[in-house]
Parts: sequence; C-alpha cells; structure tokens
Amino acid sequence: MDTLSYKTVSANKATVNKEWVVVDAEGQALGRLSSIVAKLLRGKYKANFTPHVDCGDNVVVINAEKINLTGKKWDSKEYIRHTGYPGGQKSLTAAELFGKAPERLIENAVKGMLPKNKLGADLFRNLRVFAGSEHNVEAQKPKTINLNDLK
Repeated sequence: MDTLSYKTVSANKATVNKEWVVVDAEGQALGRLSSIVAKLLRGKYKANFTPHVDCGDNVVVINAEKINLTGKKWDSKEYIRHTGYPGGQKSLTAAELFGKAPERLIENAVKGMLPKNKLGADLFRNLRVFAGSEHNVEAQKPKTINLNDLK
C-alpha cells in the first residue's frame, strides 16, 4: 500500500532560528505588553514551536518609562520580596518601583508569565528592557515589531 507518512519535527538547539526584535512600550498596558513579550520569548509565534526548547526570539523593550497601568494599580499593586531573614518581607507599590527602576515593572510582569523552571530562567535571559528609546543592541540589527499586528 502506498501511503503518505508525516513525521512531527521537533526543534532543538541546533535547528532553532533565533532573531532579535524590538518592541516599543510607549502607551501600552503593562499586562497586554508583557503577555505578547512572553509569547515572543517562548517562541509561540513560530511554526516550529517546541515546548521544551528555547526557540523564541531575543526581545528588546524600549520606552519602559512610558508604560500604562489602568485603574488604581499604581497605588494598590504591590511587589513583595523577602530578604531571607526573619521579618524581612519588603513591599513596594507599582509607583514606588516605577520611580526606582521603570524597567523592573516590565521584567517582573514578563517573568511571571514564563515557565517556573530552568527553561523559564533561560528564556528570561533573552529579554532586555530599556527606560529610554536608546538601546545597546544595534549590532544585532533587530527588527521592530508592531504589537497591534500580533494577537
């Protein structure tokens, strides 16, 4: 019998095609921007997506200081961390964290949307966030992505 046979092709570290992309955060909502960036880091927009392989792109986010939060999130959203010592729980509101380092808002949001394992840690290393419109990865010739075209 002459039948067609299809095989599932899984990507691996050698066959992955990684690119550099730039995302402009100006006027974007934090959660919506972060979910798209997490999908780009993971590689979900690619045809050869493989869940257990780092097949995503390297993402550069610019204009982090122009991000939007809706409602009362600037005052009510808290970022909690622990120093490791007894009674060492520290918390910052979104406005306080934004005042110290606007990049950390986007980094925290994206990190929470990535897998909580070694793969997630590797994917997070592919993210670069800059407060201004200038970035230091011009040598990689990144292409600009319009977030409104992606869903």
